[in-house]
Amino acid sequence: MTLDTPRGADRSFLFVLGSSRADGNSELLARAAAAHLPPDVPQRWVDLNELALPDFQDGRHEAAGRQPHETEELLRRATLDATDVVIVSPLYWYSLSAQTKRYLDYWSGWLNVPGSDFKARMAGGTLWGVTAMAHEEHVVADGLITSLSHSAAYLHMHFGGVLKGTASRPGDIHTDEQAMIHAKTFFQRDTPLARFPYEEETDAAA
Repeated sequence: MTLDTPRGADRSFLFVLGSSRADGNSELLARAAAAHLPPDVPQRWVDLNELALPDFQDGRHEAAGRQPHETEELLRRATLDATDVVIVSPLYWYSLSAQTKRYLDYWSGWLNVPGSDFKARMAGGTLWGVTAMAHEEHVVADGLITSLSHSAAYLHMHFGGVLKGTASRPGDIHTDEQAMIHAKTFFQRDTPLARFPYEEETDAAA
């Protein structure tokens, strides 16, 4: 399995699947949205369940010069090579799945890989989210949205928002007509530079 992102296009999408089951509703919703991307835009799909990625260990203050192991390095390069990173995670306990959170935790380690320039290289890219939840009121996903939005703000990325759908049993997402309609144009929406709330408040007071 290779995670190298194809070259030769202005944009390239990395879809990071973080569900605990294959072909989950979040993945189906993401694939519905991805089907409406231009055909010349490369797509790379990575299922975190298929990667031998151990739990993240924070070694920032323990050993200088930490280098990622092979699988981690492939995932790091795939992340950096994409202009658009799409986090595909079901809503678990009103937040991201454990697999997805572990992937984002690795971003903390990549900030400190010698020569990586992870934060500088992620700046200007776009972070998106796709989630399915067993709840009709999508406001319960605010915690997941905040996590992604703040992550994008920290890295000076754009934030495309989160495509949300209601589903529980396998395949239920296809019955959420509004979600499937939104999927058709989701990646066409504006992607403003992500901002922390305190930055927006400061700008408003200026």
